[in-house]
Amino acid sequence: MTSERLAADVIIVGSGNAGLVAGLAAQQAGCSVLMIEKGDQALAGGNTRYTAGAMRFAYDSRDDLLPLLCAPDDPRLASADFGAYPRSKFAEDLLGFNDGAELTAEQRFLVDDSLPTMQWLADLGLRFDPIWGRQSFEHEGRRVFWGGLTLEATGEGDGLYHAERDLFLSRGGELRYETEMESLIVEDRDGVPVTCGVRTARGEELRSDAVVLACGGFESNTEQRVAHMGEEWRHARVRGTPHNTGAGLRVAYEAGAARHGVYENCHATPMDLHMVEFGNLDLAPIERKHYRKICYFLGVMVNAAGVRFVDEGKNFRNYTYAQFGRAILQQPGGFAWQLFDAKVDDLLYGEYRFHDAHYVESKTLDGLIEQLDGVDQDQARSTVAAFNEAVDETVPFEPTVLDGRSAVGLTPPRSNWAQRLDTPPFRAYPVTGGITFTYGGLHVDDAGAVLREDGSAIAGLHACGELVGGVFLAGYPGGSGLTSGAVFGRRAGTGAAQRARAAAV
Repeated sequence: MTSERLAADVIIVGSGNAGLVAGLAAQQAGCSVLMIEKGDQALAGGNTRYTAGAMRFAYDSRDDLLPLLCAPDDPRLASADFGAYPRSKFAEDLLGFNDGAELTAEQRFLVDDSLPTMQWLADLGLRFDPIWGRQSFEHEGRRVFWGGLTLEATGEGDGLYHAERDLFLSRGGELRYETEMESLIVEDRDGVPVTCGVRTARGEELRSDAVVLACGGFESNTEQRVAHMGEEWRHARVRGTPHNTGAGLRVAYEAGAARHGVYENCHATPMDLHMVEFGNLDLAPIERKHYRKICYFLGVMVNAAGVRFVDEGKNFRNYTYAQFGRAILQQPGGFAWQLFDAKVDDLLYGEYRFHDAHYVESKTLDGLIEQLDGVDQDQARSTVAAFNEAVDETVPFEPTVLDGRSAVGLTPPRSNWAQRLDTPPFRAYPVTGGITFTYGGLHVDDAGAVLREDGSAIAGLHACGELVGGVFLAGYPGGSGLTSGAVFGRRAGTGAAQRARAAAV
């Protein structure tokens, strides 16, 4: 194919973190890149702009982190204890969410390429900040980071999107907003079907030597959620973009792609029960993350029956929050209440003080429980009383570690950070489950090329981001999503560029 006929060497569908990284990788390999985005400029960027920007990756010491930082001379760094997060620990954390299955090939690649990808992004000019507020606590004069999650993109997810987008454009990339993909252009080349562009919903034919699908999963498609995950997902709140409706999966299936991964599972987070719907354009994407409610480990969570239903302190919240959204949706009515006392006010994240946070408050526990709409209040009183009685106060409360401060003899158990609810004023927050992204997707090879059931690659078609199946199975350690998007975006962009160069010969 001659270059005169091409809209670009590589076309990328979707402008989130994965797509932009794929674009940067293809540019670095010497290819021209056209990115098309279904949304307008205000809603571009996929789910990336709705995140807090945290990125989990393997590192051996602070020496691996300092070259990545936006402000390496920050005086706070002198007292920062970042610890280490070796590849073995990252692999162990992923295994903890595999329901007994071994690490997948995708998970091994994510672990091994996580630090190199972060270093590559830094070489391109992107920078990151320590997560001072959400991932560290003061302890004996040190700022101790916990849970293996230490850095976030400068400006959080919205800042990451704008930094990557601006870099992509500055390097000659083209980004067309309000350009929806309708189908792939597939042509027969010597008996082989080859993907050579996309058709848009306006009827345009945009030709290229390779296409990268980076347009998300199916979390914003109610029918697909119900079909793959069950009826309780019909009323789930969608945390992110309204545009992830499964279009990338649809066109890939039409091209013969195999399904890969666990379609019945997803990332789902406790969210404010009264959060706005995802399609509300009046709320800036950067604000949407404030509807999360993920400090349940500092209090008690009860359902409509007035009973606890998870171990709120099972592990650090960045290992449990992506599963507890599902747990809430599976409760009667698909909601719960999170109860706290004043002892933990200074530890609650900013989303609990967000101007639109919904809560009730009282100077007494009885007065608080009387305001829990939809809850068996007599049982809730008994649940809280039993919890308070069971707290083992001989063990010190220490939020920087799994402190073993339990509530003894309860079902479900309470393993860490148990404290009596005994200090007024008391607050309770109504929550539901909010879906972030789906786990089921496509099977890709070492070049990010989409595979058929027989393991053969679909010529000219690559995928990254949420569309890659097999990365997360039954859950995920927090911060892995953006890193996965970057790791598999880099691979897909590089592979697409190799395909484009070969086709041009």
